Amino acid sequence: MENFTFYSPTYFQFGRDTENMTGQLVKKFGGTKVMIHYGGGSVIRSGLLDRVKASLEAENIPYVVLGGAQPNPRAELVREGIEIARKEGVDFLLPVGGGSTIDSAKGIALGVVYDGDFWDFYDGTCPIVTKALPVGVVLTIAATGSEASTDSVVTSEDNLKRCAEGDILRPVFAVMNPELTMTLPEYQTASGITDIMAHCMERYFTKTKEVEITDRLLEAIMITMVKESRRLIADPKNYEARANVMWAGTIAHNNLTGVGRAQDWGTHHLENQLSTFYKCSHGAGLGILFPSWMRYAYKNDVLRFAQFANRVFGVQMNFENPEETVLTGIEKYEEWIKSMHLPTTITEIGGKEEDIPAMVDDMFNGAPNHGNFVKLTREIAAEIYKMAL
Repeated sequence: MENFTFYSPTYFQFGRDTENMTGQLVKKFGGTKVMIHYGGGSVIRSGLLDRVKASLEAENIPYVVLGGAQPNPRAELVREGIEIARKEGVDFLLPVGGGSTIDSAKGIALGVVYDGDFWDFYDGTCPIVTKALPVGVVLTIAATGSEASTDSVVTSEDNLKRCAEGDILRPVFAVMNPELTMTLPEYQTASGITDIMAHCMERYFTKTKEVEITDRLLEAIMITMVKESRRLIADPKNYEARANVMWAGTIAHNNLTGVGRAQDWGTHHLENQLSTFYKCSHGAGLGILFPSWMRYAYKNDVLRFAQFANRVFGVQMNFENPEETVLTGIEKYEEWIKSMHLPTTITEIGGKEEDIPAMVDDMFNGAPNHGNFVKLTREIAAEIYKMAL
Protein backbone atom coordinates (compact mmCIF):
# COMPACT_ATOMS: atom_id res chain seq x y z
CA MET A 1 0.00 0.00 0.00
CA GLU A 2 1.24 3.50 -0.87
CA ASN A 3 1.31 6.52 1.45
CA PHE A 4 -1.82 8.66 1.16
CA THR A 5 -3.82 11.58 2.49
CA PHE A 6 -7.60 11.44 2.65
CA TYR A 7 -9.90 14.39 3.35
CA SER A 8 -13.66 14.04 2.95
CA PRO A 9 -15.58 16.75 4.83
CA THR A 10 -19.02 16.37 3.21
CA TYR A 11 -21.97 16.26 5.62
CA PHE A 12 -24.61 13.76 4.49
CA GLN A 13 -28.34 14.07 5.23
CA PHE A 14 -29.73 10.75 4.01
CA GLY A 15 -33.27 9.42 3.88
CA ARG A 16 -36.90 10.18 3.15
CA ASP A 17 -38.04 13.84 3.01
CA THR A 18 -34.55 15.18 3.72
CA GLU A 19 -34.85 17.77 0.92
CA ASN A 20 -37.04 19.73 3.31
CA MET A 21 -33.95 20.30 5.49
CA THR A 22 -31.99 22.04 2.73
CA GLY A 23 -32.48 25.56 4.06
CA GLN A 24 -31.29 24.56 7.53
CA LEU A 25 -28.16 23.03 6.02
CA VAL A 26 -27.39 26.09 3.88
CA LYS A 27 -27.62 28.24 7.03
CA LYS A 28 -25.49 25.73 8.98
CA PHE A 29 -22.73 26.05 6.39
CA GLY A 30 -22.82 29.83 6.15
CA GLY A 31 -24.79 30.53 2.97
CA THR A 32 -26.51 33.94 2.92
CA LYS A 33 -27.51 34.17 -0.76
CA VAL A 34 -27.92 31.06 -2.87
CA MET A 35 -27.87 30.18 -6.55
CA ILE A 36 -30.16 27.20 -7.11
CA HIS A 37 -28.89 25.40 -10.21
CA TYR A 38 -30.95 22.71 -11.91
CA GLY A 39 -31.51 21.04 -15.26
CA GLY A 40 -34.79 20.45 -17.04
CA GLY A 41 -38.40 20.13 -16.02
CA SER A 42 -38.33 17.02 -13.84
CA VAL A 43 -37.41 18.88 -10.64
CA ILE A 44 -40.24 21.32 -11.42
CA ARG A 45 -42.85 18.69 -12.33
CA SER A 46 -42.08 16.62 -9.24
CA GLY A 47 -42.41 19.63 -6.94
CA LEU A 48 -38.83 19.16 -5.69
CA LEU A 49 -37.71 22.64 -6.75
CA ASP A 50 -40.64 24.22 -4.90
CA ARG A 51 -39.83 22.21 -1.76
CA VAL A 52 -36.21 23.34 -1.88
CA LYS A 53 -37.26 26.98 -2.38
CA ALA A 54 -39.69 26.71 0.52
CA SER A 55 -36.97 25.35 2.79
CA LEU A 56 -34.76 28.35 1.96
CA GLU A 57 -37.62 30.78 2.46
CA ALA A 58 -38.33 29.24 5.86
CA GLU A 59 -34.80 30.19 6.88
CA ASN A 60 -35.06 33.68 5.29
CA ILE A 61 -32.31 32.88 2.80
CA PRO A 62 -32.65 34.73 -0.54
CA TYR A 63 -31.90 32.92 -3.76
CA VAL A 64 -31.62 33.22 -7.53
CA VAL A 65 -32.23 30.35 -9.94
CA LEU A 66 -30.38 29.11 -13.01
CA GLY A 67 -31.87 26.23 -15.00
CA GLY A 68 -30.63 24.59 -18.15
CA ALA A 69 -27.98 22.18 -16.86
CA GLN A 70 -27.68 19.24 -19.22
CA PRO A 71 -25.81 15.96 -19.56
CA ASN A 72 -22.16 16.69 -20.35
CA PRO A 73 -22.47 20.20 -18.85
CA ARG A 74 -21.45 23.03 -21.13
CA ALA A 75 -18.95 25.81 -20.54
CA GLU A 76 -21.40 28.37 -21.94
CA LEU A 77 -23.84 27.82 -19.08
CA VAL A 78 -21.03 27.91 -16.52
CA ARG A 79 -19.99 31.31 -17.88
CA GLU A 80 -23.57 32.54 -17.64
CA GLY A 81 -23.80 31.30 -14.06
CA ILE A 82 -20.56 33.02 -13.07
CA GLU A 83 -21.83 36.33 -14.44
CA ILE A 84 -25.19 36.06 -12.64
CA ALA A 85 -23.60 34.95 -9.36
CA ARG A 86 -21.22 37.91 -9.34
CA LYS A 87 -23.96 40.38 -10.22
CA GLU A 88 -26.33 39.03 -7.56
CA GLY A 89 -23.74 38.65 -4.80
CA VAL A 90 -24.24 34.89 -4.49
CA ASP A 91 -22.06 33.21 -1.85
CA PHE A 92 -23.39 29.63 -2.03
CA LEU A 93 -24.13 27.21 -4.91
CA LEU A 94 -27.01 24.76 -4.56
CA PRO A 95 -27.30 22.28 -7.44
CA VAL A 96 -30.53 20.26 -7.43
CA GLY A 97 -30.03 17.28 -9.73
CA GLY A 98 -27.46 14.69 -10.75
CA GLY A 99 -23.76 14.70 -11.51
CA SER A 100 -23.94 17.00 -14.53
CA THR A 101 -25.81 19.68 -12.59
CA ILE A 102 -23.37 19.36 -9.69
CA ASP A 103 -20.34 19.57 -11.99
CA SER A 104 -21.77 22.65 -13.68
CA ALA A 105 -22.35 24.26 -10.26
CA LYS A 106 -18.80 23.47 -9.21
CA GLY A 107 -17.56 25.22 -12.35
CA ILE A 108 -19.58 28.30 -11.38
CA ALA A 109 -18.33 28.10 -7.79
CA LEU A 110 -14.66 28.12 -8.79
CA GLY A 111 -15.15 30.71 -11.54
CA VAL A 112 -16.86 33.35 -9.38
CA VAL A 113 -13.77 33.82 -7.18
CA TYR A 114 -11.19 33.58 -10.00
CA ASP A 115 -9.95 36.61 -11.93
CA GLY A 116 -9.13 34.69 -15.11
CA ASP A 117 -11.06 32.31 -17.36
CA PHE A 118 -12.61 29.46 -15.34
CA TRP A 119 -11.52 27.06 -18.12
CA ASP A 120 -7.92 27.47 -16.92
CA PHE A 121 -8.74 24.86 -14.27
CA TYR A 122 -10.05 22.41 -16.87
CA ASP A 123 -7.35 22.69 -19.54
CA GLY A 124 -4.48 22.26 -17.07
CA THR A 125 -3.32 25.89 -16.98
CA CYS A 126 -4.14 25.86 -13.23
CA PRO A 127 -3.79 22.20 -12.20
CA ILE A 128 -5.56 22.30 -8.80
CA VAL A 129 -8.53 24.36 -7.62
CA THR A 130 -7.69 26.00 -4.28
CA LYS A 131 -10.53 28.52 -3.93
CA ALA A 132 -14.27 28.28 -4.65
CA LEU A 133 -17.64 29.20 -3.23
CA PRO A 134 -19.16 26.47 -1.05
CA VAL A 135 -21.45 23.99 -2.79
CA GLY A 136 -24.31 22.05 -1.22
CA VAL A 137 -26.18 19.35 -3.13
CA VAL A 138 -29.72 17.99 -3.38
CA LEU A 139 -29.09 14.74 -5.24
CA THR A 140 -31.63 13.23 -7.66
CA ILE A 141 -29.54 10.62 -9.51
CA ALA A 142 -27.18 7.97 -8.09
CA ALA A 143 -24.27 7.76 -10.51
CA THR A 144 -21.27 10.07 -10.66
CA GLY A 145 -20.50 10.52 -6.96
CA SER A 146 -19.99 14.23 -7.61
CA GLU A 147 -21.95 14.95 -4.41
CA ALA A 148 -18.79 14.07 -2.44
CA SER A 149 -15.94 14.10 -4.96
CA THR A 150 -13.13 16.53 -5.73
CA ASP A 151 -13.96 16.62 -9.45
CA SER A 152 -15.95 18.65 -11.96
CA VAL A 153 -16.23 17.60 -15.61
CA VAL A 154 -17.32 20.23 -18.16
CA THR A 155 -17.39 20.33 -21.98
CA SER A 156 -15.85 23.36 -23.70
CA GLU A 157 -17.24 25.43 -26.56
CA ASP A 158 -15.05 23.44 -28.96
CA ASN A 159 -16.42 20.14 -27.59
CA LEU A 160 -13.52 19.06 -25.38
CA LYS A 161 -14.61 17.27 -22.21
CA ARG A 162 -12.17 18.03 -19.39
CA CYS A 163 -11.90 17.78 -15.59
CA ALA A 164 -10.99 20.23 -12.83
CA GLU A 165 -10.17 18.97 -9.36
CA GLY A 166 -9.36 20.04 -5.83
CA ASP A 167 -10.48 19.18 -2.29
CA ILE A 168 -12.21 22.58 -2.11
CA LEU A 169 -14.72 21.27 -4.69
CA ARG A 170 -16.10 18.61 -2.36
CA PRO A 171 -19.63 19.75 -1.48
CA VAL A 172 -20.05 20.86 2.12
CA PHE A 173 -23.28 18.88 2.37
CA ALA A 174 -25.32 16.41 0.33
CA VAL A 175 -29.04 15.84 0.78
CA MET A 176 -29.76 12.28 -0.36
CA ASN A 177 -33.33 11.01 -0.52
CA PRO A 178 -33.50 7.70 -2.42
CA GLU A 179 -37.18 8.34 -3.21
CA LEU A 180 -36.11 11.17 -5.54
CA THR A 181 -34.56 8.57 -7.89
CA MET A 182 -37.72 6.46 -8.25
CA THR A 183 -39.09 8.43 -11.20
CA LEU A 184 -35.94 7.99 -13.29
CA PRO A 185 -36.29 6.10 -16.59
CA GLU A 186 -34.77 2.62 -16.57
CA TYR A 187 -31.97 3.81 -18.89
CA GLN A 188 -30.82 6.50 -16.44
CA THR A 189 -30.97 4.17 -13.46
CA ALA A 190 -28.98 1.52 -15.32
CA SER A 191 -26.47 4.07 -16.61
CA GLY A 192 -25.94 5.33 -13.07
CA ILE A 193 -25.31 1.83 -11.75
CA THR A 194 -22.82 1.18 -14.56
CA ASP A 195 -21.07 4.45 -13.76
CA ILE A 196 -20.75 3.42 -10.11
CA MET A 197 -19.35 0.06 -11.18
CA ALA A 198 -16.83 1.81 -13.44
CA HIS A 199 -15.65 4.06 -10.61
CA CYS A 200 -14.82 0.89 -8.71
CA MET A 201 -13.12 -0.79 -11.66
CA GLU A 202 -10.88 2.21 -12.38
CA ARG A 203 -9.52 1.80 -8.85
CA TYR A 204 -9.61 -2.00 -8.70
CA PHE A 205 -7.30 -2.63 -11.64
CA THR A 206 -4.05 -1.46 -10.10
CA LYS A 207 -0.38 -2.39 -10.05
CA THR A 208 -0.12 -1.56 -6.35
CA LYS A 209 0.41 -4.63 -4.17
CA GLU A 210 -0.99 -5.44 -0.72
CA VAL A 211 -4.22 -3.43 -0.94
CA GLU A 212 -6.54 -6.09 0.43
CA ILE A 213 -8.75 -3.75 2.45
CA THR A 214 -9.65 -1.53 -0.50
CA ASP A 215 -9.89 -4.57 -2.78
CA ARG A 216 -12.56 -5.97 -0.47
CA LEU A 217 -14.40 -2.64 -0.17
CA LEU A 218 -14.50 -2.31 -3.96
CA GLU A 219 -15.67 -5.88 -4.38
CA ALA A 220 -18.48 -5.31 -1.87
CA ILE A 221 -19.74 -2.29 -3.83
CA MET A 222 -19.53 -4.10 -7.18
CA ILE A 223 -21.33 -7.18 -5.88
CA THR A 224 -24.02 -4.90 -4.44
CA MET A 225 -24.45 -3.13 -7.79
CA VAL A 226 -25.02 -6.43 -9.58
CA LYS A 227 -27.56 -7.52 -6.96
CA GLU A 228 -29.45 -4.22 -6.72
CA SER A 229 -29.61 -3.71 -10.48
CA ARG A 230 -31.61 -6.92 -10.71
CA ARG A 231 -33.95 -5.85 -7.90
CA LEU A 232 -34.56 -2.46 -9.55
CA ILE A 233 -35.28 -3.98 -12.95
CA ALA A 234 -37.94 -6.10 -11.24
CA ASP A 235 -39.23 -3.28 -9.00
CA PRO A 236 -38.12 0.32 -9.77
CA LYS A 237 -39.90 1.55 -6.60
CA ASN A 238 -37.85 -0.63 -4.23
CA TYR A 239 -36.70 1.91 -1.64
CA GLU A 240 -34.06 -0.28 -0.03
CA ALA A 241 -32.44 -1.09 -3.38
CA ARG A 242 -32.50 2.61 -4.30
CA ALA A 243 -30.92 3.47 -0.95
CA ASN A 244 -28.11 0.97 -1.40
CA VAL A 245 -27.37 2.24 -4.91
CA MET A 246 -27.44 5.89 -3.83
CA TRP A 247 -24.99 5.39 -0.97
CA ALA A 248 -22.78 3.16 -3.13
CA GLY A 249 -22.51 5.98 -5.67
CA THR A 250 -21.07 8.21 -2.96
CA ILE A 251 -18.55 5.84 -1.41
CA ALA A 252 -17.44 4.54 -4.82
CA HIS A 253 -16.17 7.98 -5.78
CA ASN A 254 -15.28 9.98 -2.67
CA ASN A 255 -11.98 8.01 -2.89
CA LEU A 256 -12.40 6.06 0.33
CA THR A 257 -11.94 2.98 -1.86
CA GLY A 258 -8.98 4.42 -3.79
CA VAL A 259 -6.51 5.45 -1.11
CA GLY A 260 -3.05 3.88 -1.06
CA ARG A 261 -3.30 2.44 -4.55
CA ALA A 262 -2.51 3.59 -8.09
CA GLN A 263 -5.67 4.17 -10.15
CA ASP A 264 -6.19 3.93 -13.90
CA TRP A 265 -8.99 6.16 -15.38
CA GLY A 266 -8.03 5.41 -18.98
CA THR A 267 -11.49 4.03 -19.78
CA HIS A 268 -13.13 7.19 -18.45
CA HIS A 269 -10.93 9.25 -20.76
CA LEU A 270 -11.85 7.01 -23.68
CA GLU A 271 -15.53 7.35 -22.82
CA ASN A 272 -15.50 11.16 -22.83
CA GLN A 273 -15.44 11.00 -26.60
CA LEU A 274 -18.45 8.66 -26.84
CA SER A 275 -20.67 10.95 -24.79
CA THR A 276 -19.57 14.06 -26.71
CA PHE A 277 -19.70 12.49 -30.19
CA TYR A 278 -22.85 10.38 -29.80
CA LYS A 279 -24.65 11.96 -26.80
CA CYS A 280 -24.97 8.66 -24.93
CA SER A 281 -24.98 8.75 -21.15
CA HIS A 282 -21.58 8.56 -19.49
CA GLY A 283 -22.47 5.30 -17.75
CA ALA A 284 -23.70 3.69 -20.95
CA GLY A 285 -20.46 4.64 -22.69
CA LEU A 286 -18.42 3.10 -19.90
CA GLY A 287 -20.44 -0.11 -20.15
CA ILE A 288 -19.59 -0.28 -23.84
CA LEU A 289 -15.86 0.31 -23.42
CA PHE A 290 -14.86 -1.61 -20.31
CA PRO A 291 -15.09 -5.13 -21.82
CA SER A 292 -12.77 -4.09 -24.66
CA TRP A 293 -10.37 -2.34 -22.28
CA MET A 294 -10.29 -5.49 -20.11
CA ARG A 295 -9.65 -7.75 -23.07
CA TYR A 296 -6.76 -5.50 -24.07
CA ALA A 297 -5.35 -5.03 -20.55
CA TYR A 298 -5.75 -8.34 -18.71
CA LYS A 299 -2.42 -9.88 -19.74
CA ASN A 300 -0.65 -7.21 -17.70
CA ASP A 301 -1.88 -9.00 -14.55
CA VAL A 302 -3.91 -12.12 -15.29
CA LEU A 303 -4.45 -13.03 -11.65
CA ARG A 304 -5.96 -9.62 -10.75
CA PHE A 305 -8.51 -9.99 -13.54
CA ALA A 306 -9.16 -13.59 -12.47
CA GLN A 307 -9.73 -12.33 -8.92
CA PHE A 308 -12.30 -9.85 -10.28
CA ALA A 309 -14.07 -12.62 -12.21
CA ASN A 310 -14.10 -14.96 -9.21
CA ARG A 311 -15.00 -12.56 -6.40
CA VAL A 312 -17.42 -10.25 -8.21
CA PHE A 313 -19.14 -12.54 -10.72
CA GLY A 314 -18.59 -15.89 -9.02
CA VAL A 315 -16.61 -17.49 -11.86
CA GLN A 316 -14.96 -20.74 -10.76
CA MET A 317 -11.18 -20.27 -10.70
CA ASN A 318 -9.36 -22.37 -13.30
CA PHE A 319 -5.90 -22.73 -11.76
CA GLU A 320 -4.51 -24.53 -14.79
CA ASN A 321 -5.76 -21.84 -17.19
CA PRO A 322 -6.50 -18.58 -15.32
CA GLU A 323 -6.97 -16.77 -18.63
CA GLU A 324 -10.14 -18.80 -19.15
CA THR A 325 -11.40 -17.50 -15.81
CA VAL A 326 -10.60 -13.92 -16.90
CA LEU A 327 -12.38 -14.19 -20.24
CA THR A 328 -15.43 -15.81 -18.64
CA GLY A 329 -15.53 -12.96 -16.12
CA ILE A 330 -15.48 -10.38 -18.90
CA GLU A 331 -18.33 -12.21 -20.60
CA LYS A 332 -20.28 -12.21 -17.32
CA TYR A 333 -19.73 -8.46 -16.98
CA GLU A 334 -20.95 -7.90 -20.54
CA GLU A 335 -24.01 -10.11 -19.93
CA TRP A 336 -24.79 -8.01 -16.86
CA ILE A 337 -24.66 -4.81 -18.94
CA LYS A 338 -27.07 -6.38 -21.43
CA SER A 339 -29.39 -7.48 -18.62
CA MET A 340 -29.97 -3.79 -17.84
CA HIS A 341 -30.93 -3.18 -21.49
CA LEU A 342 -27.84 -1.03 -22.13
CA PRO A 343 -25.78 -1.07 -25.35
CA THR A 344 -22.57 -3.08 -25.49
CA THR A 345 -21.13 -1.78 -28.79
CA ILE A 346 -20.30 1.64 -30.19
CA THR A 347 -22.33 0.80 -33.29
CA GLU A 348 -25.49 0.57 -31.17
CA ILE A 349 -25.18 4.26 -30.21
CA GLY A 350 -24.57 5.38 -33.80
CA GLY A 351 -20.78 5.13 -33.86
CA LYS A 352 -18.76 4.54 -37.01
CA GLU A 353 -15.20 3.38 -37.54
CA GLU A 354 -14.42 6.52 -39.56
CA ASP A 355 -15.05 8.62 -36.41
CA ILE A 356 -12.21 6.96 -34.49
CA PRO A 357 -9.35 9.22 -35.68
CA ALA A 358 -11.32 12.33 -34.64
CA MET A 359 -12.14 10.79 -31.23
CA VAL A 360 -8.48 10.00 -30.66
CA ASP A 361 -7.50 13.54 -31.70
CA ASP A 362 -9.95 15.04 -29.21
CA MET A 363 -8.81 12.69 -26.46
CA PHE A 364 -5.14 13.67 -26.83
CA ASN A 365 -5.72 17.36 -27.61
CA GLY A 366 -3.80 19.07 -24.82
CA ALA A 367 -4.11 15.98 -22.60
CA PRO A 368 -1.32 13.51 -23.39
CA ASN A 369 -1.50 11.29 -20.29
CA HIS A 370 -4.20 8.62 -20.03
CA GLY A 371 -4.28 5.50 -17.91
CA ASN A 372 -1.98 3.98 -15.33
CA PHE A 373 -2.54 0.23 -15.30
CA VAL A 374 -2.24 0.56 -19.08
CA LYS A 375 -0.65 3.74 -20.44
CA LEU A 376 -2.83 4.64 -23.42
CA THR A 377 -1.16 5.85 -26.57
CA ARG A 378 -3.03 7.12 -29.60
CA GLU A 379 -2.58 3.70 -31.22
CA ILE A 380 -3.87 1.78 -28.19
CA ALA A 381 -6.87 4.09 -27.84
CA ALA A 382 -7.76 3.55 -31.50
CA GLU A 383 -7.43 -0.22 -31.07
CA ILE A 384 -9.76 -0.29 -28.05
CA TYR A 385 -12.34 1.83 -29.90
CA LYS A 386 -12.19 -0.64 -32.83
CA MET A 387 -12.59 -3.60 -30.46
CA ALA A 388 -15.71 -1.93 -29.01
CA LEU A 389 -17.37 -1.23 -32.37
